[in-house]
Amino acid sequence: MSRRKRVITKEVKRDLRYASPLVARLITTVMRGGKRSLAERIVYTAIESTRDEIEAVDPLDVLQKAMDNARPRLEVKSRRVGGATYQVPMEVPADRQLALAMRWIVGFASKRKSVPMSKALASELKEAAANQGAAIKKRDDLHKMAQANRAFAHFRW
Repeated sequence: MSRRKRVITKEVKRDLRYASPLVARLITTVMRGGKRSLAERIVYTAIESTRDEIEAVDPLDVLQKAMDNARPRLEVKSRRVGGATYQVPMEVPADRQLALAMRWIVGFASKRKSVPMSKALASELKEAAANQGAAIKKRDDLHKMAQANRAFAHFRW
């Protein structure tokens, strides 16, 4: 019998302006202290400013490409076997891939001090869409760690 709770999947909400579940999740990731209107303003301004500088027909193309590029395919999880702890490479579920990519992009955008959050988020999205930037480096580091520890893949559970 599993000791974990059953995961209840919620219905996918869409944002008001673009009717996109991806933008709705990004707004939720940006939101701090329940201030949804501020998070919406930050995200919408960031999306509009990425559209201004890159000639994309759809403003969500840059966002979608950035999320696809920043998604990690593999990660390492600690597994204790016989008193030793091994870093076992595992494939990442699709929902977690998106959550990690968003968390990394928003986290690195918020670390950019002396820049407004909307501009920092826009530049992080543009860099991730161009396959560069801090979120892409973090994904590559995670993949390298999983590649280095693939000898322990037989400990997968």
